[in-house]
Amino acid sequence: MVVDRDDYFFDLQGFLHLEGALTKAEVKDLNDCLDTIPPLKPGEWYGYIHGHQYGDKTSGVNYQQIYEAGEPFEKLIDHPSWIDKIRRFVGGAGTFDYNHGSLFIDENHVNFREPGEAIGLHSSQEAKRGAFAFRNGKFMCGQINLLVALTDIGTGDGPTMVIPGSHKSNFPHPYFNDNPAPYGASVDNIDGAVEVYMPAGDALLFVDWTAHGAAKRVNPGIRRMVVYRYGPSWGNFRYGYQPSPELLERLTPERRQIVSPQRPIARPT
Repeated sequence: MVVDRDDYFFDLQGFLHLEGALTKAEVKDLNDCLDTIPPLKPGEWYGYIHGHQYGDKTSGVNYQQIYEAGEPFEKLIDHPSWIDKIRRFVGGAGTFDYNHGSLFIDENHVNFREPGEAIGLHSSQEAKRGAFAFRNGKFMCGQINLLVALTDIGTGDGPTMVIPGSHKSNFPHPYFNDNPAPYGASVDNIDGAVEVYMPAGDALLFVDWTAHGAAKRVNPGIRRMVVYRYGPSWGNFRYGYQPSPELLERLTPERRQIVSPQRPIARPT
């Protein structure tokens, strides 16, 4: 359920910290599922799951299309801990571009980050895709990111960092004056950025216009984080991935509508 507190703090900060979004059993199922996948390097495939890396090689390895991994990840598509919030903040109900009340996931992956790895400050404020807007009493956001911790993420573990309120900023962060590349080394010591500590099972929901990144991991071990990016149903895949026929066949109708909201209209023969 979305409550007034959610609206207020999402509008104010650009993000919500959803404590205990997943149960310990759900977290275990997700980690157990990941452990069945052989280690992937960027460019390698395991079925329909693709090893991938963002431009900066220090950001860790992603397993893209992770909802192909099995039922534990399929459950995240419309998990009750966040799906109503996602629908509200993406918005569009009753408007021209609303397709049967559906959303669309344009990217979904698990990120594995080791000691020394991080991801620099960035946001999509120069792109329409991640836009934040509130019009006529309704949110209309182009992309809502949903991050779920699969390992405990505290001090030194490479926590996600955000700059509260930056989704409404009319100026780029001064950091970008000296660091024009989209991904720098980390978000450590950047003015205004705060670390979000997340025990395994916590989730972080934020509009992509919010400046974000992650501190450098200094503790031993590997940080595991799930990322699902939601937008309006008319969107398209960020990297061109497509869901497998097998996935679409086994999904519930509600989940299939989010994964593949557009249905071709066949010309009569």
